[in-house]
Amino acid sequence: MRIGIFTDTYPPYINGVSTSIAMLEKALKKKGHKVYIVTVNPEERSYSFTDHVIKIPGIPIGIYDYRLSNIYPLKAVKKIKEWNLDIIHSHTEFGIGTFARVMAHQLDIPLVHTYHTMYEDYVYYVTKGYFDKSSKKIVEYLTKFYCDKTATELIVPTKKTYDLFKEKYGYARSVHIVPTGIDVEKFYPEKNNQTKALELRRKLGIKDDEFVILFVGRMGNEKSVDFLIENHKAILKENKKARLLLIGDGPDIDNLKDITKKNKLEDSVIFAGRVPWENISLYYQIPDVFTTASKTETQGLTVLEAMAAGLPVVALDDDAFREVVSDDYNGFLFKDKKGYVDAMAKIMKDPNLRDRLAVQARNTVEAHSAKYFAEQVLDVYKKALKSRKLKGKKTFLNKMVDVFKRGLDG
Repeated sequence: MRIGIFTDTYPPYINGVSTSIAMLEKALKKKGHKVYIVTVNPEERSYSFTDHVIKIPGIPIGIYDYRLSNIYPLKAVKKIKEWNLDIIHSHTEFGIGTFARVMAHQLDIPLVHTYHTMYEDYVYYVTKGYFDKSSKKIVEYLTKFYCDKTATELIVPTKKTYDLFKEKYGYARSVHIVPTGIDVEKFYPEKNNQTKALELRRKLGIKDDEFVILFVGRMGNEKSVDFLIENHKAILKENKKARLLLIGDGPDIDNLKDITKKNKLEDSVIFAGRVPWENISLYYQIPDVFTTASKTETQGLTVLEAMAAGLPVVALDDDAFREVVSDDYNGFLFKDKKGYVDAMAKIMKDPNLRDRLAVQARNTVEAHSAKYFAEQVLDVYKKALKSRKLKGKKTFLNKMVDVFKRGLDG
């Protein structure tokens, strides 16, 4: 199968979507399929062409490092036609996503779309608090239009997103829940150089007897990193050797550093900054536990990465995490500050509990391998191709009926 993946984010830029796409691309190729990528050029205002990747120039839109591209870049059209695609899989609703829809229509091939982002949670970055209600309505309308009116089949990563479409948006068509896969082996302790991990730990200023709590993600308001920092004081009362390691960068980084300073936690909170994707697995070897208080995840790939590294997870009690994190099995879910601190205290005070949770975390993540992810996506592709053929037959028959009717009328 010749598959065209259209996305506005792709490695080396790292986030949940680009990670998902990289894993899917690798797994599909391993199964013998041809995969082509159409994405935005994140650094240059020019085109970049290789045999299987087209990067289209785009302009910054003020939301992290995202860029918005032309919806019909003529220079890319000819190359895409030469690829002779069987199917297009889009991973964004705007810019490149619109281009994907245009090309699918023009090439008369099915379009599968994966909905990754809960856009309503990001409206603030554009409106700055003004017209939030009306802006969210516009986002809802555009989301429904892009996903319902133009896609042959729709994929979502979790039941949380499924419920958004079915219960809130009233989406009538089928929605396929396909949890995003990760390269689980990349994060296994035995696949990482533990000597280098120890050196990295010391480079970060972490002592051998300190208990490390890890968060990986964008330093943005919607990730609730401020919750982790502000409640670290209470964690220190339970264990004065607890350290909070924060990996990532983003628009809220200066504010978070100010919160750390205000709470006099400079010696206990470590800002490691953005880490190259090829090195990230090494950082997962450092901590004793992984945590997140984010309310805006559709799935939370960092939780799966942590589990693959054999880390218990302490996460906010949210639909995005509830599907993988189970209390006292592979971690704990919390609803408030007390729940967060209590869960951490249990793990810090009981090494045997931590080890048991770690083993179960590793077992849990096996079902989220890239291979299994690709198999589920391929099933949706096959359904889309079948639907397209049936639609094509119906269109042909309808045209024949019209011709027959005109003949009778004549």
